[in-house]
Amino acid sequence: MSSAETVTTAPQDARAERRAKRIAKHIDSFARQHGGSAEGVVEYVGRTATRIVLVGADGAWGDQVAPTYAIGRRAAELSGLTLHDSFEGELGLKVKTGAYEWKRMAGIQLGG
Repeated sequence: MSSAETVTTAPQDARAERRAKRIAKHIDSFARQHGGSAEGVVEYVGRTATRIVLVGADGAWGDQVAPTYAIGRRAAELSGLTLHDSFEGELGLKVKTGAYEWKRMAGIQLGG
């Protein structure tokens, strides 16, 4: 890598690391509020975003959005988030849904 490339990518790398640290703080906050730990999965949302789906120790779920998959993975790493390959299976079974979620899902099913 030439020095010109280093100069060009260094600020981008620093910006990406700051974004990952900011997202990691939100993940840590979620974990503290929901039983002290969380697990999750990093998923592509589209070309310009990645979603980190979080499941707390108490079964609550939430998410964070990162601008790239690499930043999402880095945020998960910085927060110590236990990652799964997919939301299906073991991770999905840990989610506890309440009346609000069931009502929303029923509304979506009925087209409302």
